[in-house]
Amino acid sequence: MSVENLLVEMLGSVPHWLAVMVIGAIPISELRGAIPVAMGIYGMGPLEAYFLSVLGNLIPVVPLLLYLEPVSGYLRRYHIFDIFFTWLFARTRRNHTENFEKYGLFALTLFVAVPLPVTGAWTGCAAAFVFGIKFKHSLPAIAAGVMIAGVIVTVLTMTGMGLADLIFGV
Repeated sequence: MSVENLLVEMLGSVPHWLAVMVIGAIPISELRGAIPVAMGIYGMGPLEAYFLSVLGNLIPVVPLLLYLEPVSGYLRRYHIFDIFFTWLFARTRRNHTENFEKYGLFALTLFVAVPLPVTGAWTGCAAAFVFGIKFKHSLPAIAAGVMIAGVIVTVLTMTGMGLADLIFGV
């Protein structure tokens, strides 16, 4: 059973619009899972699926951007977490500083906009935190990336559904 099907089953008793927003908000699916579920399972139109999925995907962004630093600071009091965060920051800065310095906030937007596994709003918030990007700069960059990813996923979902209809007459 796929993650999306499991989520649909778990959210079976809530209104479809709310289920789409919840699926869009959780890090394992984000809008890459919410839009196909909205259109393919719940029968929503592309605009409704896009709007609800993007909105759901943006809900955790503000709390994440505001609280990642204080939470990590609190956790760093414990040796194991201090080791983890030191490793994470060093690794991320080593592997991605060149791109960030070269492309700035556009790199963050592009990172969030590419609808692949391990990209998206949640990871974008973590990247903004690791690179020390201020809230007022990271929020619009991540929001723009989410909206772009939403367009890409909506177009891909519409194309896939159209091809399935054409081939299988579904």
